[in-house]
Amino acid sequence: MKGSNLYRNPEVVQALVKKIRGVANRPMRFMEVCGTHTMSIFRYGIKGLLPREISLISGPGCPVCVTPAAQIDQMIALSLRGGVTVATFGDLVRVPGSRSSLAEARAMGAGLQVVYSPADALEMAMKDGSKTVVFLGIGFETTTPSVAATILQAARNRVRNFCVFSSHKLMPPALHALFSDSGPRVDGLLCPGHVSTIIGARAYVPVAQAYGLPCVVAGFEPVDILQGIYMLARQVAEGRNDVENAYARAVTWQGNRRARKVTARVFEPVPARWRGLGDVDASGLKIKEEFREFDARERFSLKETEAEEPSGCKCGQVIKGMALPTSCPLFSRSCTPSRPVGPCMVSGEGTCAAYYKYGR
Repeated sequence: MKGSNLYRNPEVVQALVKKIRGVANRPMRFMEVCGTHTMSIFRYGIKGLLPREISLISGPGCPVCVTPAAQIDQMIALSLRGGVTVATFGDLVRVPGSRSSLAEARAMGAGLQVVYSPADALEMAMKDGSKTVVFLGIGFETTTPSVAATILQAARNRVRNFCVFSSHKLMPPALHALFSDSGPRVDGLLCPGHVSTIIGARAYVPVAQAYGLPCVVAGFEPVDILQGIYMLARQVAEGRNDVENAYARAVTWQGNRRARKVTARVFEPVPARWRGLGDVDASGLKIKEEFREFDARERFSLKETEAEEPSGCKCGQVIKGMALPTSCPLFSRSCTPSRPVGPCMVSGEGTCAAYYKYGR
Protein backbone atom coordinates (compact mmCIF):
# COMPACT_ATOMS: atom_id res chain seq x y z
CA MET A 1 0.00 0.00 0.00
CA LYS A 2 1.43 3.36 -1.05
CA GLY A 3 1.33 6.90 0.27
CA SER A 4 -0.60 8.05 3.31
CA ASN A 5 -2.99 5.05 3.12
CA LEU A 6 -0.28 2.92 4.70
CA TYR A 7 -0.26 5.21 7.72
CA ARG A 8 -4.03 4.78 8.24
CA ASN A 9 -4.24 1.08 7.47
CA PRO A 10 -6.57 -0.50 10.08
CA GLU A 11 -4.58 -3.73 10.14
CA VAL A 12 -1.33 -1.88 10.86
CA VAL A 13 -3.10 0.20 13.49
CA GLN A 14 -4.43 -2.91 15.26
CA ALA A 15 -1.03 -4.59 15.11
CA LEU A 16 0.57 -1.56 16.80
CA VAL A 17 -2.14 -1.41 19.46
CA LYS A 18 -1.43 -5.07 20.23
CA LYS A 19 2.30 -4.33 20.53
CA ILE A 20 1.59 -1.41 22.87
CA ARG A 21 -0.52 -3.66 25.09
CA GLY A 22 2.31 -6.15 25.16
CA VAL A 23 4.83 -3.69 26.63
CA ALA A 24 2.57 -1.46 28.79
CA ASN A 25 3.32 -3.37 31.98
CA ARG A 26 2.46 -0.47 34.32
CA PRO A 27 0.77 2.97 34.16
CA MET A 28 2.63 5.21 31.73
CA ARG A 29 1.97 8.89 31.10
CA PHE A 30 3.24 10.49 27.91
CA MET A 31 3.15 14.11 26.75
CA GLU A 32 2.60 14.94 23.11
CA VAL A 33 4.50 18.21 22.79
CA CYS A 34 3.05 19.33 19.46
CA GLY A 35 -0.41 20.83 19.00
CA THR A 36 -0.75 19.07 15.66
CA HIS A 37 -0.24 15.77 17.46
CA THR A 38 -2.98 16.74 19.90
CA MET A 39 -5.43 17.41 17.08
CA SER A 40 -4.51 14.17 15.29
CA ILE A 41 -4.85 12.12 18.48
CA PHE A 42 -8.39 13.40 18.96
CA ARG A 43 -9.36 13.34 15.28
CA TYR A 44 -8.40 9.69 14.85
CA GLY A 45 -9.61 8.51 18.26
CA ILE A 46 -6.14 7.36 19.33
CA LYS A 47 -6.90 7.58 23.06
CA GLY A 48 -9.78 5.14 22.65
CA LEU A 49 -7.45 2.57 21.11
CA LEU A 50 -4.87 2.59 23.89
CA PRO A 51 -4.84 0.27 26.89
CA ARG A 52 -5.82 1.87 30.18
CA GLU A 53 -2.18 1.80 31.31
CA ILE A 54 -1.33 4.51 28.73
CA SER A 55 -2.48 8.09 29.24
CA LEU A 56 -1.66 11.14 27.12
CA ILE A 57 -1.44 14.81 28.05
CA SER A 58 -0.77 17.83 25.85
CA GLY A 59 2.24 20.13 26.08
CA PRO A 60 3.33 23.64 25.05
CA GLY A 61 3.49 22.94 21.31
CA CYS A 62 0.90 25.46 20.07
CA PRO A 63 2.74 28.66 19.02
CA VAL A 64 -0.37 30.83 19.09
CA CYS A 65 -1.34 29.51 22.52
CA VAL A 66 2.01 30.33 24.15
CA THR A 67 2.07 33.91 22.82
CA PRO A 68 1.32 36.10 25.86
CA ALA A 69 -1.60 38.51 25.94
CA ALA A 70 0.74 41.52 26.17
CA GLN A 71 2.19 40.71 22.74
CA ILE A 72 -1.29 40.26 21.27
CA ASP A 73 -2.05 43.74 22.63
CA GLN A 74 1.01 45.12 20.83
CA MET A 75 -0.09 43.51 17.58
CA ILE A 76 -3.54 45.02 17.93
CA ALA A 77 -2.03 48.46 18.61
CA LEU A 78 0.10 48.14 15.47
CA SER A 79 -2.94 47.28 13.36
CA LEU A 80 -4.70 50.45 14.54
CA ARG A 81 -1.82 52.76 13.53
CA GLY A 82 -2.39 54.92 10.52
CA GLY A 83 -0.43 53.89 7.45
CA VAL A 84 0.15 50.36 8.76
CA THR A 85 -1.19 47.04 7.49
CA VAL A 86 -0.66 44.03 9.72
CA ALA A 87 -0.27 40.74 7.85
CA THR A 88 -0.81 37.51 9.75
CA PHE A 89 -1.76 33.86 9.52
CA GLY A 90 -5.46 33.24 10.09
CA ASP A 91 -5.01 31.38 13.39
CA LEU A 92 -3.97 34.57 15.16
CA VAL A 93 -6.88 36.80 14.12
CA ARG A 94 -9.36 35.71 16.79
CA VAL A 95 -6.90 35.09 19.63
CA PRO A 96 -7.86 37.38 22.53
CA GLY A 97 -5.45 39.85 24.05
CA SER A 98 -6.17 41.48 27.39
CA ARG A 99 -9.08 43.53 26.04
CA SER A 100 -9.85 42.56 22.44
CA SER A 101 -8.57 40.65 19.41
CA LEU A 102 -7.26 41.47 15.95
CA ALA A 103 -10.66 40.48 14.58
CA GLU A 104 -12.35 43.06 16.77
CA ALA A 105 -9.75 45.65 15.80
CA ARG A 106 -10.46 44.95 12.12
CA ALA A 107 -14.13 45.64 12.77
CA MET A 108 -13.04 49.05 14.05
CA GLY A 109 -11.13 49.77 10.84
CA ALA A 110 -7.69 48.35 11.64
CA GLY A 111 -5.39 47.49 8.77
CA LEU A 112 -5.31 43.68 8.77
CA GLN A 113 -4.71 41.12 6.03
CA VAL A 114 -4.60 37.34 6.34
CA VAL A 115 -1.72 35.83 4.36
CA TYR A 116 -0.42 32.32 3.76
CA SER A 117 3.30 33.11 3.95
CA PRO A 118 5.69 35.92 4.86
CA ALA A 119 6.45 36.19 1.13
CA ASP A 120 2.82 37.23 0.59
CA ALA A 121 3.30 40.06 3.10
CA LEU A 122 6.48 41.21 1.35
CA GLU A 123 4.68 41.21 -1.99
CA MET A 124 1.96 43.40 -0.47
CA ALA A 125 4.60 45.90 0.63
CA MET A 126 6.24 45.94 -2.80
CA LYS A 127 2.91 46.57 -4.53
CA ASP A 128 1.81 49.43 -2.27
CA GLY A 129 4.56 51.69 -1.00
CA SER A 130 2.10 54.00 0.76
CA LYS A 131 1.72 51.65 3.73
CA THR A 132 4.11 49.83 6.03
CA VAL A 133 3.35 46.13 6.07
CA VAL A 134 4.11 44.40 9.39
CA PHE A 135 4.23 40.62 9.26
CA LEU A 136 3.46 38.94 12.58
CA GLY A 137 6.12 36.27 13.03
CA ILE A 138 4.54 33.54 15.15
CA GLY A 139 5.85 30.00 15.32
CA PHE A 140 8.58 27.63 16.37
CA GLU A 141 11.66 26.51 14.45
CA THR A 142 9.50 25.28 11.56
CA THR A 143 8.41 28.74 10.40
CA THR A 144 11.45 30.87 11.19
CA PRO A 145 13.57 29.94 8.13
CA SER A 146 10.93 31.26 5.71
CA VAL A 147 10.61 34.48 7.71
CA ALA A 148 14.40 34.88 7.77
CA ALA A 149 14.58 34.28 4.01
CA THR A 150 11.87 36.92 3.46
CA ILE A 151 13.79 39.49 5.50
CA LEU A 152 16.91 38.74 3.46
CA GLN A 153 14.90 39.24 0.27
CA ALA A 154 13.50 42.53 1.58
CA ALA A 155 17.03 43.69 2.34
CA ARG A 156 18.27 42.73 -1.13
CA ASN A 157 15.34 44.49 -2.83
CA ARG A 158 15.52 47.46 -0.44
CA VAL A 159 11.86 47.23 0.51
CA ARG A 160 11.74 49.88 3.22
CA ASN A 161 8.03 49.59 4.02
CA PHE A 162 8.23 46.00 5.27
CA CYS A 163 9.08 44.73 8.74
CA VAL A 164 8.45 41.78 11.07
CA PHE A 165 7.11 41.60 14.59
CA SER A 166 9.06 38.59 15.83
CA SER A 167 7.35 36.42 18.41
CA HIS A 168 9.19 33.29 17.26
CA LYS A 169 10.08 30.77 19.91
CA LEU A 170 12.41 27.80 20.34
CA MET A 171 11.15 24.46 21.60
CA PRO A 172 14.11 22.84 23.47
CA PRO A 173 14.53 25.73 25.97
CA ALA A 174 10.80 25.56 26.73
CA LEU A 175 11.05 21.84 27.49
CA HIS A 176 13.94 22.51 29.87
CA ALA A 177 11.91 25.22 31.58
CA LEU A 178 8.88 22.96 31.85
CA PHE A 179 10.63 20.01 33.46
CA SER A 180 13.24 21.84 35.53
CA ASP A 181 10.55 23.71 37.47
CA SER A 182 8.30 21.07 39.03
CA GLY A 183 6.51 20.44 35.78
CA PRO A 184 4.00 17.68 35.06
CA ARG A 185 4.86 14.08 35.90
CA VAL A 186 5.38 12.24 32.65
CA ASP A 187 7.23 9.10 31.59
CA GLY A 188 8.17 10.19 28.08
CA LEU A 189 7.78 12.77 25.33
CA LEU A 190 6.22 12.38 21.89
CA CYS A 191 8.34 15.01 20.14
CA PRO A 192 7.06 17.26 17.34
CA GLY A 193 7.58 16.13 13.77
CA HIS A 194 7.49 19.54 12.06
CA VAL A 195 9.94 21.22 14.42
CA SER A 196 12.24 18.20 14.28
CA THR A 197 12.61 18.46 10.49
CA ILE A 198 14.58 21.63 11.24
CA ILE A 199 16.37 20.96 14.54
CA GLY A 200 16.86 17.21 14.09
CA ALA A 201 16.16 14.39 16.54
CA ARG A 202 19.44 14.93 18.34
CA ALA A 203 18.13 18.25 19.75
CA TYR A 204 16.22 16.26 22.39
CA VAL A 205 19.26 14.41 23.75
CA PRO A 206 19.95 17.03 26.47
CA VAL A 207 16.29 16.87 27.56
CA ALA A 208 16.30 13.08 27.71
CA GLN A 209 19.55 13.03 29.69
CA ALA A 210 18.72 15.88 32.06
CA TYR A 211 15.30 14.60 33.12
CA GLY A 212 15.50 10.87 32.40
CA LEU A 213 12.74 11.14 29.81
CA PRO A 214 12.49 8.84 26.79
CA CYS A 215 11.89 10.94 23.66
CA VAL A 216 10.46 9.75 20.34
CA VAL A 217 9.96 11.96 17.28
CA ALA A 218 6.74 11.01 15.50
CA GLY A 219 4.68 12.00 12.48
CA PHE A 220 0.99 12.83 12.48
CA GLU A 221 -0.87 9.92 10.91
CA PRO A 222 -2.44 7.25 13.17
CA VAL A 223 0.31 4.72 12.48
CA ASP A 224 2.98 7.39 13.11
CA ILE A 225 1.53 8.30 16.48
CA LEU A 226 0.94 4.72 17.60
CA GLN A 227 4.45 3.75 16.53
CA GLY A 228 5.81 6.63 18.61
CA ILE A 229 3.74 5.58 21.63
CA TYR A 230 4.88 1.97 21.26
CA MET A 231 8.53 3.04 21.15
CA LEU A 232 8.05 5.19 24.25
CA ALA A 233 6.30 2.37 26.13
CA ARG A 234 9.03 -0.06 25.16
CA GLN A 235 11.71 2.31 26.46
CA VAL A 236 9.90 2.72 29.77
CA ALA A 237 9.44 -1.04 30.11
CA GLU A 238 13.14 -1.57 29.41
CA GLY A 239 14.28 1.24 31.73
CA ARG A 240 15.81 3.36 28.95
CA ASN A 241 15.68 7.10 28.28
CA ASP A 242 16.94 7.40 24.71
CA VAL A 243 16.02 9.63 21.78
CA GLU A 244 14.48 7.64 18.92
CA ASN A 245 13.12 8.71 15.55
CA ALA A 246 9.84 7.20 14.33
CA TYR A 247 9.53 9.76 11.53
CA ALA A 248 12.61 8.95 9.47
CA ARG A 249 10.85 9.73 6.18
CA ALA A 250 10.89 13.42 7.16
CA VAL A 251 13.29 13.85 10.09
CA THR A 252 17.02 13.17 10.29
CA TRP A 253 19.31 13.08 13.29
CA GLN A 254 21.03 16.32 12.25
CA GLY A 255 17.99 18.21 10.93
CA ASN A 256 18.04 20.80 8.16
CA ARG A 257 21.35 22.61 8.44
CA ARG A 258 20.59 24.97 5.57
CA ALA A 259 17.37 26.14 7.21
CA ARG A 260 19.12 26.67 10.54
CA LYS A 261 21.87 28.63 8.79
CA VAL A 262 19.35 31.00 7.20
CA THR A 263 17.67 31.51 10.58
CA ALA A 264 21.00 32.19 12.31
CA ARG A 265 21.87 34.75 9.60
CA VAL A 266 18.91 36.93 10.58
CA PHE A 267 17.88 36.00 14.14
CA GLU A 268 19.61 35.60 17.50
CA PRO A 269 18.31 33.88 20.66
CA VAL A 270 16.99 36.12 23.44
CA PRO A 271 14.92 35.59 26.61
CA ALA A 272 11.21 35.36 25.81
CA ARG A 273 7.95 35.31 27.69
CA TRP A 274 5.65 32.33 27.22
CA ARG A 275 2.05 32.10 28.29
CA GLY A 276 2.04 29.53 31.09
CA LEU A 277 5.81 29.19 31.37
CA GLY A 278 6.74 32.82 32.06
CA ASP A 279 10.18 34.12 31.08
CA VAL A 280 12.38 31.46 29.51
CA ASP A 281 16.04 32.18 28.80
CA ALA A 282 17.25 31.96 25.18
CA SER A 283 13.85 30.74 23.99
CA GLY A 284 12.91 33.60 21.66
CA LEU A 285 14.35 34.97 18.43
CA LYS A 286 15.21 38.63 17.90
CA ILE A 287 16.11 40.17 14.55
CA LYS A 288 19.83 40.96 14.53
CA GLU A 289 21.15 44.50 14.60
CA GLU A 290 22.24 44.23 10.96
CA PHE A 291 18.59 43.93 9.95
CA ARG A 292 17.05 46.19 12.58
CA GLU A 293 15.24 48.29 9.94
CA PHE A 294 13.03 45.22 9.41
CA ASP A 295 12.33 44.81 13.14
CA ALA A 296 8.87 46.18 13.97
CA ARG A 297 9.76 46.50 17.65
CA GLU A 298 12.67 48.80 16.75
CA ARG A 299 10.86 50.71 14.02
CA PHE A 300 7.86 51.54 16.20
CA SER A 301 9.75 51.66 19.54
CA LEU A 302 7.47 49.01 21.02
CA LYS A 303 7.73 48.29 24.72
CA GLU A 304 6.09 45.22 26.18
CA THR A 305 3.85 45.92 29.16
CA GLU A 306 2.14 43.63 31.63
CA ALA A 307 -1.26 42.26 30.72
CA GLU A 308 -3.57 40.26 32.94
CA GLU A 309 -4.78 36.89 31.78
CA PRO A 310 -8.56 36.40 31.68
CA SER A 311 -10.06 35.66 35.07
CA GLY A 312 -10.72 31.96 35.58
CA CYS A 313 -8.96 30.90 32.36
CA LYS A 314 -6.67 27.88 32.80
CA CYS A 315 -4.85 28.13 29.45
CA GLY A 316 -1.51 28.55 31.22
CA GLN A 317 -2.00 25.33 33.19
CA VAL A 318 -3.30 23.45 30.14
CA ILE A 319 -0.24 24.52 28.14
CA LYS A 320 2.03 23.06 30.83
CA GLY A 321 0.10 19.80 30.99
CA MET A 322 -0.92 20.56 34.58
CA ALA A 323 -4.66 20.74 33.89
CA LEU A 324 -7.17 19.30 31.45
CA PRO A 325 -9.44 21.68 29.54
CA THR A 326 -12.45 20.04 31.19
CA SER A 327 -11.16 21.19 34.59
CA CYS A 328 -11.45 24.84 33.54
CA PRO A 329 -14.70 26.42 34.79
CA LEU A 330 -15.00 28.38 31.55
CA PHE A 331 -14.62 25.44 29.17
CA SER A 332 -17.65 24.98 26.87
CA ARG A 333 -19.60 27.46 28.99
CA SER A 334 -18.38 31.02 28.64
CA CYS A 335 -15.42 29.86 26.50
CA THR A 336 -16.27 28.26 23.15
CA PRO A 337 -14.71 28.42 19.66
CA SER A 338 -17.22 31.13 18.69
CA ARG A 339 -16.55 33.08 21.90
CA PRO A 340 -13.01 32.15 23.00
CA VAL A 341 -11.73 33.47 26.31
CA GLY A 342 -8.25 31.97 25.98
CA PRO A 343 -6.05 31.09 22.99
CA CYS A 344 -6.20 27.33 23.61
CA MET A 345 -9.84 27.38 22.49
CA VAL A 346 -9.39 29.31 19.24
CA SER A 347 -6.11 28.03 17.78
CA GLY A 348 -6.21 25.19 15.26
CA GLU A 349 -3.56 23.49 17.43
CA GLY A 350 -5.06 24.39 20.79
CA THR A 351 -5.75 21.67 23.33
CA CYS A 352 -9.08 23.18 24.40
CA ALA A 353 -10.19 23.40 20.77
CA ALA A 354 -9.33 19.72 20.29
CA TYR A 355 -11.24 18.72 23.42
CA TYR A 356 -14.24 20.82 22.39
CA LYS A 357 -14.36 19.55 18.82
CA TYR A 358 -13.53 15.89 19.33
CA GLY A 359 -13.31 15.06 23.02
CA ARG A 360 -16.68 15.97 24.45
